[in-house]
Amino acid sequence: MNKVQFLMGNQAIALAAMEAGVNIATGYPGTPSSEVLETIAQNADKYDIYVEWSTNEKVALETAIGAAYAGAKAITTMKQVGLNVASDPLMSLSYIGVKGALVIMVADDPGPHSSQTEQDTRSFARFANIPVLDPATPQEAHDMTLWAFNLSNQLQTPVIMRTTTRVSHGCADVSIGDISKASWDIEGFTKDPRWAIFPKLTAQRHPWLENLQGELANIFSASPFNRISGNGKIGIISSGVSRKYVQEALADLDLNVKLLEIGTPYPFPEAKAFEFAKGLDHIIAVEELDSYLEEQMLQLVGRYKLPASILGKIDGMFPKCGEYNVDIVKEGLQKCLKSIGAESRIKNPAPLVDVQNIPPLPSRQPTLCAGCMHRTVFYAFKRALNGIPAVFSGDIGCYTLGNAQPLDMVDTCLCMGAGISIAAGLQHAQPNVKHIAFIGDSTFFHSGIPAIINAVYNNANIMIAVLDNRTTAMTGHQPHPGIGITATGKPTVAVSIAEIARSCGVKTVEEIDGQNLKACTDAIKQVVEVDGPSVLIFKGPCTNLEKSDKHYTVDEQICTLCNYCVEQLGCPALFVIDDMPAIQSTCAGCGLCAQICPVGAIVPEGED
Repeated sequence: MNKVQFLMGNQAIALAAMEAGVNIATGYPGTPSSEVLETIAQNADKYDIYVEWSTNEKVALETAIGAAYAGAKAITTMKQVGLNVASDPLMSLSYIGVKGALVIMVADDPGPHSSQTEQDTRSFARFANIPVLDPATPQEAHDMTLWAFNLSNQLQTPVIMRTTTRVSHGCADVSIGDISKASWDIEGFTKDPRWAIFPKLTAQRHPWLENLQGELANIFSASPFNRISGNGKIGIISSGVSRKYVQEALADLDLNVKLLEIGTPYPFPEAKAFEFAKGLDHIIAVEELDSYLEEQMLQLVGRYKLPASILGKIDGMFPKCGEYNVDIVKEGLQKCLKSIGAESRIKNPAPLVDVQNIPPLPSRQPTLCAGCMHRTVFYAFKRALNGIPAVFSGDIGCYTLGNAQPLDMVDTCLCMGAGISIAAGLQHAQPNVKHIAFIGDSTFFHSGIPAIINAVYNNANIMIAVLDNRTTAMTGHQPHPGIGITATGKPTVAVSIAEIARSCGVKTVEEIDGQNLKACTDAIKQVVEVDGPSVLIFKGPCTNLEKSDKHYTVDEQICTLCNYCVEQLGCPALFVIDDMPAIQSTCAGCGLCAQICPVGAIVPEGED
C-alpha cells in the first residue's frame, strides 16, 4: 500500500530507486544532485545497497556500468557539468547497452544557481542516443525513476533522468510504494563479445542503436508522461518544470489552448506530437535552456506539411537562456498571442513586468566564510609574492571565491582540475612569470592527479597549492578519498595527498598549517624559488564543520582606526561602525585579523 511523504524531488528519486530494487549507487557530489545519493546512503545498510562517492563522474559511471553488466540495478548521480566528465564512457555505452538496469540521474541548473554552465541534458541525450526523462514535480520524479529502471531493464539500454534545480530541490507530497523488499537479485556477469567494444562490434551495434530510437519513440508516444489536454487552434508544447509554469500562467490568463506536456523528450514522441499538432494554426514551445522541443516541432510540421506556425525561442518570444518562472512564461505567451493577432483570446491580460522601474536588490557579494582557512592561504600568497609577477589559476570549489576583492587571488577558473593544466600552459607560454595553481582536496582526487603527472612529465615550472579542509565543502560536505570515511560513514583508508604528489614525481612537497599565517608565508617564500613543479598542501578545518569557541574583539583603546583588517581581508565578520572596526558574532576564531593587525588591537574575547 502506498503512503504519502513530504519529500524533496531528489529524495523522491532516491526512494523510487530503492523501491525499484537498486543494488549499486554511485556518484560525485554536485548541486543540485547531491541529495539523491545521500538519501540512498542513509538507507544502504537497511536495504543492502552498495553506495559510494566516486573520485569523479567518469569513475562513478564506469563503476555503475560494471555493476549493470553483471545484471545489477544501478544508479549514478551527477550535475550537468559532471556529465561532461562522464561523456567518454557514456558515448560508447549507448552502443553496448546494459544487462541489468542503469539510470543516470543528471541535474541541470538553469540560472545558473551554482554552476559554470546552463547546458541542457536533453540535447546531450540526443547526441549520445540515450533516452531521457524530464519530470516536472517530485511525484513525477519518483514515478519516472521507477519507469526508468523498468525501461532500462526491458530494452537493455541506459536511461537518463534529467531534473532541474526547481524539481530536485522543490518539495511536495509524494505517494511512494513499498521499499521494504530485498534489492534486485544479481544474475552475475556472463562472458560475451558484446561487452568489448571494437570497431567491428560498433558497426554491428549501430543499426541496433538506431532501431532502438524508433522503438523508444513509439513507447514514449504511448507513455502517460506525455499528455494532451484542452482544445482550440492554438497549442502549447512544454517539458520539465516549465509545464507547471505554463499551467499557472494559463490559469491567470484564462486562455483556452491545446496543451502537450512532454515528459520523455528524447527520443521525441513523434506520434503523440503529430496527434497534438493536427488542426492547429499555431504552436508555442515553452522550455528552459535549449530550443529542443521547438526544433522537433519545426521538423515535424515540415515533414508532414502541416499548416501550423511555430513560436518560441528562435523568433525571440521567450528568453534563450536563464531560468523561467510564471511571470516570464506569461509575458512570453502574451508576446506570442500579440504576434499572431490573437490578443483578444486573453480574457484577463496580466500586466507585463516593468523591469525598468523595479528597485534593485541589495548587493551581496559572494565571499569566503568567516574563519575560512582559504582566506589565510590567499593572504599569505599575496604577502609572500608582493612585487613578484604572478598569475593565479583557480579551480572549482569554495576557494573560487578568492577572486573577490580585496583578496583578488584567482585569475582563471574553467572546470574541475583545469587550474593545474592551465597554469602549466601559461608557464610554457610565459616563463618569466610565476604561475600558481590552487586546487581543493576533493578536486585533487577528482581530476587533479593527471594534471600533476603531466606537469612533472613536461617539467612545468609551477607551484600547486592544495587547499585541504578535509571535505567537499561547496556541495554539502561529502567525504572524499583523503578523509578515511566512505559515503555510508564506514572507516576506510585515508589516501595521502602528499604521498600521491611524491609518487607522481614531485620533488618538493610540503604540508603546512593553513591557519598559521607566518608558517604559510614562510613556506611560500621558500618554495617559490624552486624550479620545476612543487606542491604545498595547506591543511585546516572547514569552519562549517569544526566550530571554535574562540572569538576575537577589537580593543578600542589600542586601535588606531587604520581599518587595515577590514580593507585587507574582506572577512564577513569584520565591519566598521563610526570609523571603528568591529567583529560580529559570526567570528569563527581563526585569528587571521589578529595576526595582521599592525598594532595588536585585535585580541581574543575575555582577554585583558
